[in-house]
Amino acid sequence: MHDGTPDSSGDWGPFGRPIFNDPAARALSRVGVIDVGSNSVRMVIFDGAARSPAYFYNEKVMAGLGAGMDRTGRLNPKGRQRALDAIRRFTAVAAALNVPPLTAVATAAVRVAEDGEEFRQQVEAETGQVVHVIDGEEEARLSAQGVLLGWPTGEGLVCDIGGSSMELARIEGGLVRERATSALGPLRLMTMKGGKKSRTREIKSTIAELDDRIERHDRLYLVGGSWRAIARLDMVRKDYPLSVLHDYRMTPKSIRATLDWIDGQDLEQLRQRASLSSARISLVPIAGEVLRRLMSTFRVSEIITSGYGIREGLLYEQMPHRIRSRDPLLEAASHSEHTSARLPGYGRTLHGFIQPLFRGSRTDPRWIKAACLLHDVSWRAHPDYRAEICFDNATRGNLGGIDHPGRIFLGLALAHRYRNARPGGRFDALLTLLNEKQIREAEVLGKAMRFGAMLTVVDATRMGELRYRPKKRILELHLPQESEALFGEVAAARFVTLARALEVETEVKIQKKAARKPPAKASG
Repeated sequence: MHDGTPDSSGDWGPFGRPIFNDPAARALSRVGVIDVGSNSVRMVIFDGAARSPAYFYNEKVMAGLGAGMDRTGRLNPKGRQRALDAIRRFTAVAAALNVPPLTAVATAAVRVAEDGEEFRQQVEAETGQVVHVIDGEEEARLSAQGVLLGWPTGEGLVCDIGGSSMELARIEGGLVRERATSALGPLRLMTMKGGKKSRTREIKSTIAELDDRIERHDRLYLVGGSWRAIARLDMVRKDYPLSVLHDYRMTPKSIRATLDWIDGQDLEQLRQRASLSSARISLVPIAGEVLRRLMSTFRVSEIITSGYGIREGLLYEQMPHRIRSRDPLLEAASHSEHTSARLPGYGRTLHGFIQPLFRGSRTDPRWIKAACLLHDVSWRAHPDYRAEICFDNATRGNLGGIDHPGRIFLGLALAHRYRNARPGGRFDALLTLLNEKQIREAEVLGKAMRFGAMLTVVDATRMGELRYRPKKRILELHLPQESEALFGEVAAARFVTLARALEVETEVKIQKKAARKPPAKASG
């Protein structure tokens, strides 16, 4: 079954049919989008065939199209030229990479500016790129779809803040429900007349209007550069050990503490510590004012940072429903196995072999499945560094559908796949995101995969069977006689190491072939 095909009954098992073999998924292998925002212009080319987006190409220019627009009503002249130059380059890059036609959308600055339509026409005339100017509610819908790309079953509010606008939507049951737009972009608020008092009044009244239009929820997904900058600064303040922003979780109390901390700091020093741009850090204090009011008005208790937004929403827009509904973590892991493992398909067999060890476990079964799919994708790395590379790939890789503790669990399990000893040094701080039981289960999983890899066979029925009896403190291996030779010295040592991690004894039982009965004698 290493070719990823179902068994004779047509059953694909707990993993489901791999979606990347679907023609509709293959059609998404290169999807390019341009997002013309009030503050930045970015092109992303996705390899979206695996459901969890891989960023084949990603480039951003902080053009500042909307800078000063609140005073002039027009696009910033320098920003306009920088945006035009960026789009010219992006279309040239896409053509050089033979990417299908790009989808380009422009948001608040271009749709509101007096010269927005003139700019759109200029872009098309000089670059050939058609730019679709979308309204605020459509922007909210696409941003919310970007969140659904990462959390297919996610529910809550999605707030996307740009330079000149802020959108709010609610997601539930895999759908985008009510949505609304506002002019609460920090680039605009920074230059509005009347100073802080006037700004505070506008923020309060506008969010009250949003509260009338959008049903409340205690979970809030944050989309947009200014929100991500606040999340990055929250990490810096707390000395958080993992630098991945996607699925970074905060509480209102933590955010308020971080915003208070920012108010007392030198912004230039903070910018350097958090590796933020000058344009981004300048908007953080005002974005913080908006976030304080948003959290209190909607009575939010959980805040999740999203690395996905309008660009990912455009990719999601092109996905058929049968692809949208798939698990992004397992699809990404399955795709990685298909393209990088020595024996694609063996991860599914390995999962079936080790599953008896995790019956009754509270560990997310998806993490265990993903680990089995990824157990051999780093085999090309130098043997001395495979454990570290596995850990880094899991904890810092572009994965959707998994939170930060899940990343650490997955990384630790894969590290133990290649090394008995627990990784230390720079990894110690990351392990604080797991409890002792999770650390122990990750170790057991890694050592189970390490042992299971010794029994690699083409026919899954020859792999044998693990029987785990925790009350009797025994781990049994039932091995077919024809596979006895696979249980050599190294395999036996790894089996004992697995048993020690479980704190049990071992038993090995060879299942001998039944003797063939002689043919019955003919009567008469």
